Amino acid sequence: MNIFEAIILGIIQGITEFLPISSTAHLTLAGKIMGIVRTTDPEDWTAFMAIMQLGTVAAVILHFFEDYLSMGKHFLNDYHTGKLKNYSQWSTETRLASLVVIGTVPVVIIGLLFKDFIEGAFTKELSTIATSLIALALLLFWAEKIGKHNRDEQHTTWWDALIVGFAQALALIPGSSRSGTTITAGLFLGLDRETAARFSFHLSIPAVLASGFYQFYEARHHIGDIGIDTLLVSSIVAGIVGYWSISFLLKYLQKHTTYIFISYRILLGIAIWIYILYR
Repeated sequence: MNIFEAIILGIIQGITEFLPISSTAHLTLAGKIMGIVRTTDPEDWTAFMAIMQLGTVAAVILHFFEDYLSMGKHFLNDYHTGKLKNYSQWSTETRLASLVVIGTVPVVIIGLLFKDFIEGAFTKELSTIATSLIALALLLFWAEKIGKHNRDEQHTTWWDALIVGFAQALALIPGSSRSGTTITAGLFLGLDRETAARFSFHLSIPAVLASGFYQFYEARHHIGDIGIDTLLVSSIVAGIVGYWSISFLLKYLQKHTTYIFISYRILLGIAIWIYILYR
């Protein structure tokens, strides 16, 4: 992989990580077109994507830095004043932080249980990606139709966090999309679109950080093969583009539905299936 390819992949990662269209699908598709993804070493590609996601995690932290700073201050205040002993006295910020922790548990457990399967060649197959793109699009369409869209961040519960957390675990299937599965779950639960997206971004931090650093440790002996310079460039580009992507999606969902993403997912999934059948 050269620097130019790393920049292209970083741009793709930054755009698609936060939009509900699957970064894994687009990266793997681009990687196959560039001849980078090899069925003989699927673990290297999984590691590359996981490490590059650290750039987009940085984008989330920077974008919501004031929110996280507020969470930390309110948690410490609740601790020192003894409010943590009574859930009803918790501040909104402390409660939201606890929901992020709860929502992270499912993806950690499922990710560890199915680690070998996730890193295997099957999850890099275009047929898996195409099917996931279409299936999640149909679920998102259903969520848009039946969701009430009348609950904001202050009205989320631990049950919401757990359900959205399990939905995040489904994103381990390539083509599903982390933001896609979590936003879909949020809409099913009645959250408004912007709140569902914001909660999706918050949940991505611990899960992607853990995955990225774990993959970095696992692939430490193969970093030279992947290319430390390409990893660094792609991660930086992904972070810069990702910051813009977050701002765009939050503003977009204030006034629009997710139908444009649903249509795109279906069209891309069909296009990939046509390619598979007629190549």
